[in-house]
Amino acid sequence: MKIMGVRRMNITVRNASESDVPFIAEALLESSRAGKKVGIFDFIFNTSDETKLLEFLRKFTFTTTKSYCHFSNFMIAAVDGVSAGTICGYEPRIATHDIFARALEEVGIDETYHERIAGYLLCEPEIDNKTWVCDFMVVKPEFKSFEILKELVRKSMLTARLKGYRKVQTMVEIGSVETEIIYKKLGFSIIDEKRSEYYEEQFGRAGIIRLQAIL
Repeated sequence: MKIMGVRRMNITVRNASESDVPFIAEALLESSRAGKKVGIFDFIFNTSDETKLLEFLRKFTFTTTKSYCHFSNFMIAAVDGVSAGTICGYEPRIATHDIFARALEEVGIDETYHERIAGYLLCEPEIDNKTWVCDFMVVKPEFKSFEILKELVRKSMLTARLKGYRKVQTMVEIGSVETEIIYKKLGFSIIDEKRSEYYEEQFGRAGIIRLQAIL
């Protein structure tokens, strides 16, 4: 994710609606791959066909069961009325692994997906229920601007504060240097990391870094 200077923009951030589902699906795919050929959703949905993945993700963000990938957990940043970026903010105590699995069942994916993401599970950060999580932050290439990223995180943090949270965490793959730098500029610092040869074999990265900001 490259930070570029651009002209002064009229940035607004709002809660996502049903009409944003296609945009959110694209953001989920882009964020999960993070510049790699495959990401976690390639393994969960057992395909790397982009058309099929986006179809799965559109359905997955709109399930009755509200996993952390549900569209209602996202905010949309617009520049002069055009959707430019998005971020997911959720409560782990509500959006649990069981909820995630139930939502996947709604789109036809059974529990065997765990076997396909074994590398990820070895490096998955442990997040307590007193933490707000930011994830899947993406800005369209034509709108790449630190100001948009800052506004998305600021609004997500504001929501966290209003819900009583005092710390926010996110996760970044080891080697995703630009994304790591962005979060550090936004007040996050590294608290731990997990590495696995199996993760690197599956995803081409050494593991996952967890970052935290105190509200």
